[in-house]
Amino acid sequence: MKLCKRLIALMMVVAMTFAIASCGAANEDDGKYTIGICQLLDHPALNAATEGFKQAVIDALGEEKVKFDYQNAANDANLCVTICNQFASANVDLIMANATPALTAATKATKTIPVLGTSITEYGVALSIDNFDGTVGGNVSGTSDLAPLDTQAQMIIDLVPTAKTVGILYCSAEANSLYQVEVVEKYLKDKGLTVKRYAIADVNAAAVVSAQASEECDALYVPTDNTIAGCAAAIYKAMTTKRPLIAGEEGICSGCGIATLSISYYDLGYKTGEMAVKVLKGEADISEMPVAYVDTFAKKYNKTICDELNIDTAALEAAGYVAIGE
Repeated sequence: MKLCKRLIALMMVVAMTFAIASCGAANEDDGKYTIGICQLLDHPALNAATEGFKQAVIDALGEEKVKFDYQNAANDANLCVTICNQFASANVDLIMANATPALTAATKATKTIPVLGTSITEYGVALSIDNFDGTVGGNVSGTSDLAPLDTQAQMIIDLVPTAKTVGILYCSAEANSLYQVEVVEKYLKDKGLTVKRYAIADVNAAAVVSAQASEECDALYVPTDNTIAGCAAAIYKAMTTKRPLIAGEEGICSGCGIATLSISYYDLGYKTGEMAVKVLKGEADISEMPVAYVDTFAKKYNKTICDELNIDTAALEAAGYVAIGE
């Protein structure tokens, strides 16, 4: 199985190399802006961000003036590095990095090509910037998907009032996940709840850890976490005792949660696209562009899981929650 995955990854790299090389050559002749998009994995939230980004650029520049080279890294951080290095070699006009591993790869690949991140929770954490003041500087900026973490933590208390012990599932390899864990953990502890952390190293460990967490806790929380996003449905399936789980975003909630307070990732991507247009047209200096945020959030609930856990969805709707998909 590992050999098969390596062969697939190698084939992706070879195909990608030819695609990017031809893209760079065409750019010299057709006058189009060439934008390289590195997306960490195929997931509803990240997909929506990419679509929003592309639409914003097309709306502003026209479809005939831009060429997108979209590359999906299949949740492989090393492949993100390869993709971004190829973009740098092709001298694309701008790189859009969708998710933290894509952003870190892009910032290491080039110091001159503009890089815009999206679906990044906290840039200071993601890029190891001490005393981050909101502006990355250099050739990097972007948008953040950070939702009000204290409000998400309060949702656990409001929706599962009998919970005394809360388990937090997250990937130990994702610095932004740890940042969210620390904020939510402090909030819940200040409210008198017991909090247990359950770190997973990768997707393969998710089932075992999820089963343990469901046995030991009354409720669960998952931050916006790319690794868990890729196996959300498997997490719920692995729970030996089904527990209500609050998720950091809608895509994860649709797989394993009862409710979330989530941004619109399409809107997030669209805002990133608007930033890209300003950079490409010379209307803004990326080194001076502060990280941007979406200021609207939606309460969503997963009807299927709520029904399985006998959670009163009428009460949720009365509290302003909307079913995912409606």
